[in-house]
Amino acid sequence: MDKVVFSMLVENSSGVLSRIAGLYSRRGYNIDSITAGVTADPNFTRITIVARGDEIILEQIEKQLLKLVDVVDIKRLDPDSSVCRELVLLKVLCNEQNRQNIISIADIFRAKIVDVSIESLVIELVGSQTKIEAFIRMLQGVEILELARTGITGLSRGTFDVKIPDKDGRLVDYDFIKADTL
Repeated sequence: MDKVVFSMLVENSSGVLSRIAGLYSRRGYNIDSITAGVTADPNFTRITIVARGDEIILEQIEKQLLKLVDVVDIKRLDPDSSVCRELVLLKVLCNEQNRQNIISIADIFRAKIVDVSIESLVIELVGSQTKIEAFIRMLQGVEILELARTGITGLSRGTFDVKIPDKDGRLVDYDFIKADTL
């Protein structure tokens, strides 16, 4: 089963996330992770969905998503030509004996200690899924009290295949606008 990251640009309207999740639910597809947030243009939201399946299923998902009225653009983020990250917050139990060891592990992974109390630390780490998984493995033996992950979000590298609104609010290829202004 292949894993694919879909990056979608959708109209920022109420219920759009529900309609997209409903499409997955009705078809029996599973979502590994989903993130959503408004873009630089408040009329649009970027939704990143990670899904698994064989190539036929993944193509079917992409085609079904494109049929939704709110979906303006969809692309697969290829690992070699995109940047994908995830955020994790971990609350770990600590005491005087293991606090420095936990902080040292966090430093190695460039994680941030964002809250300290007598009995716990809250650690923030941003990175690839493999980096986050490796960090969690390194904390083996430390009791993780709570863990929250955002899921993957990402963008393609460079300006190829970037869509931006023109003066009329329609999405056009950035390279087209750039060539038009030269």
